Amino acid sequence: MLTAIVEGVPAGFAVSVEQINQDLARRQKGYGRGGRMAIERDEVRVLSGVRFGLTTGSPVTLTVENRDFKNWHKRMSIDPADRGAAHPVTRPRPGHADLAGALKYHLDDIRDVLERASARETTARVAVGSLARQLLSPFGIDVLGYVVSIGATLAKAPATADLRALREAAEQSPVRVLDREAETAIIAEIDACKQAGDTLGGVVEVVATGLPVGLGSHVQWDRKLDGRLAYALLSLQSAKGVELGLGFRAAALRGSALHDEIGYDKEAQRFLRLSNNSGGTEGGMSTGEPLRVRVAFKPLSTLMQPLRSVDIKTKEPALGTIERSDVCAVPAAAVIAETVVAFELAKALLEKFGGDSLVEITRNYEGYCKQIKHF
Repeated sequence: MLTAIVEGVPAGFAVSVEQINQDLARRQKGYGRGGRMAIERDEVRVLSGVRFGLTTGSPVTLTVENRDFKNWHKRMSIDPADRGAAHPVTRPRPGHADLAGALKYHLDDIRDVLERASARETTARVAVGSLARQLLSPFGIDVLGYVVSIGATLAKAPATADLRALREAAEQSPVRVLDREAETAIIAEIDACKQAGDTLGGVVEVVATGLPVGLGSHVQWDRKLDGRLAYALLSLQSAKGVELGLGFRAAALRGSALHDEIGYDKEAQRFLRLSNNSGGTEGGMSTGEPLRVRVAFKPLSTLMQPLRSVDIKTKEPALGTIERSDVCAVPAAAVIAETVVAFELAKALLEKFGGDSLVEITRNYEGYCKQIKHF
């Protein structure tokens, strides 16, 4: 099973196990997923930290059973007597952790690497991130991930900024895009890749609304909100790039065309940006505008028509091993990125407005919002 222990959860927050399970189910959906999704039906068990639907202030322990483990019990056993049941993997896959991991840890069976490096662990991240989203909810903060592109097909930018409408559209799409024309082209490309034994990557976008000004900090490099988000997102399997706002496109613009000019809403008594090219952060802190971050995911490393490799035992040329995998996991990656962002935002929120209970944190949050209005 997968186990996550979440330390630092204050008391008094409502937790819905049903919502966590819904998010786990969202992770398993998506056109292009492989055989494992037909085996696993992920459901979370909460073993500590929640009583009668409310957090107690103690660590929250979440577990998700791997139902397929019964078929691997002997092959993944801790008992030396079961070694004969294993079939060592010796042909590393290009693009995977296989070879570097085997060399680094001096392992003669790549399975010791590939099982731990597997994106299966993101199930636990989604469970924890779903919990984090529920910690953000009382403060009006919402987070959504959706697909911007898969392969060479780019979806049109959404016509609305309303996250409720965007969520509805994303949930209705088998590839989590907000553009039906692009959806058709993406499904056709996934089908073509499946026929060819190939894989596809893509780009996902995560948007968070309702953030107060000042999450994160400029005073130390490791407290910058955008840096923490990039660190967390790049730790996801197959992630190869992260950008906030215009990201790499900003490098081609002049400062006069890029930087978000500042205005003031007298009615709301708040400073605002007249654009949001920065993606909701400046100087490592949230600006109060919607956070917008994109993550690029490379195609998956397991190909049904494998690439050239070398057997680590014989040193002879070989083809990369074939493991159970997906043709495209980008729709699932959008859900995973969404929950990873939610976790980092919840951490930053609790650091800024810290307290031992929802009542205390709410008091701190409301006092800060009042302070900002009377700046």
